[in-house]
Amino acid sequence: MIQGHQTWVFDSKPVITASSAVGGPFEAKGALADDFDMLHEDIWLGQDSYEKAEKKFLEEACEIAIRKAGKKKEDVQFFLSGDLMNQIISSSFTARTLGAPYIGLFGACSSAMEGLSVAALIVDSKFGDNVVAATSSHNAAAEKQFRYPTEYGGQKPPTAQWTVTGAGAALLTQQGEGPRVTSATIGRVIDMGLSDPFNMGGAMAPAAVDTIEAHFRDLNRDPSYYDIIATGDLGRVGHHIATDLLTKHGIKIPNEKFTDCGILIYKKEQPVMAGGSGCGCSATVTYGHFLNRMKKGELKKILIVATGALMSPLSYQQKESIPCIAHAVAIEM
Repeated sequence: MIQGHQTWVFDSKPVITASSAVGGPFEAKGALADDFDMLHEDIWLGQDSYEKAEKKFLEEACEIAIRKAGKKKEDVQFFLSGDLMNQIISSSFTARTLGAPYIGLFGACSSAMEGLSVAALIVDSKFGDNVVAATSSHNAAAEKQFRYPTEYGGQKPPTAQWTVTGAGAALLTQQGEGPRVTSATIGRVIDMGLSDPFNMGGAMAPAAVDTIEAHFRDLNRDPSYYDIIATGDLGRVGHHIATDLLTKHGIKIPNEKFTDCGILIYKKEQPVMAGGSGCGCSATVTYGHFLNRMKKGELKKILIVATGALMSPLSYQQKESIPCIAHAVAIEM
C-alpha cells in the first residue's frame, strides 16, 4: 500500500531468497572482496568488447542467484534490470539469455534499488513470484560512453569516481527464508544545475537527501530505526555534502550509521579518486556485503538509498545540467 506521498509499504514483506555479487580484478583488490560470489582477473571475460564483458558479468550474477535459491532459469517469472549502456543493452541481452519475461528499467546508478522496489511490488501484489532484480556496470564501458576511453589516459580531478566493474542480482519470493523488503521510497528528480560529469557525487547528493527526508516523513521514522543507512555511490565528496544537507534540514545521522557503498567497496590506497560509482556499486555492496552481514546477525534493519545521474552523452553535449534521482529500499531480517 502507499503510505505518505511516495513510499510503498509491502504487507507481505517479500523475501530475498538469494542474492549474488560478481566483480572484476579491481574489486578483487578492494575492501569487500570476501563478500563477492565470484571475482575475475580479466575485465574482458574472454569477450572482444567491454560491453559484451559487462553482459557476461550480469548473466553470471543472475545465474548464481538463481542457483543459490535452488531454482532454474525456467522458474523465473519476471526479470527486472537496467544498466548504464545506451538502450540498456547489457540488461536486454541478458534477458535474451535468461528467457524470462523482462521489464527493462533505467535509473542510471539508482537502477539496483529501482529494480528491487518494483520486484517487491510485483511479489507483494501477488502478480508474480520468483522475480529477479539485477543490474551491472563496467568501468571501461562506462568511461568510453560517458567520459573518455581508458586508452586515452585522461587525467581526472579529485571529485571523479571509479565505475565498479561488476553485477549484482537478487531473487525475491513470497515465501522463504532470508532478509525481507519491507518498504520502498520512490525518489523525485532533483536538478541543482550542476553539469560536471566528473562530479557525480556533488550532483546526486541533493537527490539522496530528498529521498531520505521523504522516507522518514512518510513512515514517521527517524534514523534510529535503522542499523545502517547507505547511499549508493555518492563517494566521499557527495557523502560529505549529503551529511551537511541532512544536518541543515534537521536530520542528524550518526557517522557510524551513515555510509556510502562507493566509499566502502574500495580500499583507501586504491586510486579511485572520490570512491566507487556505477550501477554495480550499490548492487554488489548490498547483495553481497550488507546481506551477508544481515545473515550473520550483525545487522537487522538497513536502508539502501541508491543514487543515479540521469544524464546521457547527448544531453551533456547539448550543455544540459544533470538531473538526479535516488530510490530508497528498507530491508529487514
